[in-house]
Amino acid sequence: MQNKKFTQNVIALVYDFDGTLSPQPMQEYTVLPEIGIAPKDFWDEVSRQTRELEEEPMLAYMRLLVEKADEKKVHVGRDEFRKLGKQVEYFPGVETWFDRVNQFVRDHSNNQIKVSHYIVSAGLKEIIEGVSIKKYFKQVYASEYHYDHHKVATFPKLLITDTGKTQFLFRINKGKESLSQSINGHMAPGARPIPFGNMIYIGDGETDVPSMTVTKTQGGNAIAVYRGGKTKKDLRTKEACKTLLSANRVNFIAPADYSEGATLERRVHLLLKSIISRIEYEREVFSCRKENELPIEQLA
Repeated sequence: MQNKKFTQNVIALVYDFDGTLSPQPMQEYTVLPEIGIAPKDFWDEVSRQTRELEEEPMLAYMRLLVEKADEKKVHVGRDEFRKLGKQVEYFPGVETWFDRVNQFVRDHSNNQIKVSHYIVSAGLKEIIEGVSIKKYFKQVYASEYHYDHHKVATFPKLLITDTGKTQFLFRINKGKESLSQSINGHMAPGARPIPFGNMIYIGDGETDVPSMTVTKTQGGNAIAVYRGGKTKKDLRTKEACKTLLSANRVNFIAPADYSEGATLERRVHLLLKSIISRIEYEREVFSCRKENELPIEQLA
């Protein structure tokens, strides 16, 4: 059956969280201070156990987090994580970013194109549920715990690794956003609600390489952000982003400053205008074929 209405008119902005929207891993603002463990000591132990036990790093950190909380006799439940989420800090401009992006697309598309924002993160969904910007996201895909009858986190319910993030890009692409829906079936490009060409992925480095690569190779867009300081860590993150740019895994790199008029906003605006123009062109092709009673194929 032919499509009777042009439907591929949504732009998706997909964000990593730690290092992308927030300067530090979310655990460093929340649960680690709560249980009295220095971030460096915790991450060093995660690295050591990952090597010694040949354990998946994300599983190691999730396991150690509940073990340390138990040792300190600190109750770690969904409600506690959510409350701690209020302590997460952001890069400059993040809290007003989403409204500005939404308004930009409305203004430049005559209110004909919509924007959906998504998070795909290896961090904890329970913490993200408590952050002040949660209301802006259509979906949050992040690692989760299972909770026992005492409402205590016991073991991972959902684990999102670097490569595992790519599954959620296809969920967004195909409109199969619930984990109960399979994404393995064939779906024609014209039937996919959000083509990769309508997608912008924003991440901060090596952990986002698979997602950036998939997005770009499928015709989408990617931006790598880095801390704008002068510390050794800041300079390392910038070099990592430059490497991504050199390898053509991203369209742009920019400091993680989401303020109005900053480099990141200017470059995202360029990508948005390009996507809007292409959507408008494809909509017109769709209308032209329909009014002339020709077979309709939405471009992708």
